[in-house]
Amino acid sequence: MEKKTAIKIEGLHRYYDDIQAVRGASLEIEEGMIFSLLGPNGAGKSTTISVIAGLLQPTEGEVEIMGYPVSTDAQQAKKFIGVVPQEIALYDDLSGRENLLFWGRMYDLSGDELQTRVDQILDLVELSDRQKDKVEKYSGGMKRRLNLGIALLHEPEIVIMDEPTVGIDPQSRRKILDSVKALNKAGMTVLYTTHYMEEAQELSDQIAIMDQGEIIARGTNDELVKIVGEYDRVELVFSSELPAKVNSWDTLPGVSQVTIEGQYANLLVEDANLVLPKLFESAGKANLQITAVNIFEPNLETVFLHLTGRALRD
Repeated sequence: MEKKTAIKIEGLHRYYDDIQAVRGASLEIEEGMIFSLLGPNGAGKSTTISVIAGLLQPTEGEVEIMGYPVSTDAQQAKKFIGVVPQEIALYDDLSGRENLLFWGRMYDLSGDELQTRVDQILDLVELSDRQKDKVEKYSGGMKRRLNLGIALLHEPEIVIMDEPTVGIDPQSRRKILDSVKALNKAGMTVLYTTHYMEEAQELSDQIAIMDQGEIIARGTNDELVKIVGEYDRVELVFSSELPAKVNSWDTLPGVSQVTIEGQYANLLVEDANLVLPKLFESAGKANLQITAVNIFEPNLETVFLHLTGRALRD
């Protein structure tokens, strides 16, 4: 059976006064897919997500959810989606169960159906044993999981997750990533935004890279990595913080990109074996002490450096 298009955006622009947050973005996401939108803070990911979810109006362009244009059929389109916002949307003075009951009523659930669904969600997000505790007593990871549960109460076909693992401990992060996989395995379409490259690599069927409001690349992880297949990524660690420019390393033969962050320098090079001696010589002349060298196979970090000249974590 041919899969439907779950989400379609075409020619999307969004301005905030004189600032253009999204610049002509277009995407089609098939149902049943985990699709990651990858980019650094300020790339336009959250704005794009907000427009798709109907929380913001586009300045130009159109969004369709399961074939329904958000501009003309917003109520019907929204029935298909659950949204996990980046900012936690919970009432701290209510218990976990009370939060779910409140939001369930917002989805027009009631009676035994609501109680049963709340029980199912508490089990799914592993909070059944803490359901009577006020949310103010929850850890950051527990709040994130409850936030996810609220988005799933009405059993949407599509869940939109905007950086759901920001600021949480590794164990909670692992639980959320595993939940995303389980939801997708059960047939749910997932649109996932992150600036963590490793999350996108692990989860995604397809990935789009966004920077400065534009979608600059799209494909599977393997397809994107092929863009920089001929490069090595070299990370140099120094004994002290570096200036923004170091002896014009980006002009050295064989060096494609240079990104400086604190004591770290990330470089894209054509052949690490040939370039490293030149880098050590240049560092020595500048009285900079290299304390460690790491050489990585090309990955999404390499792709982003190549396309934007910036590291993903910037």
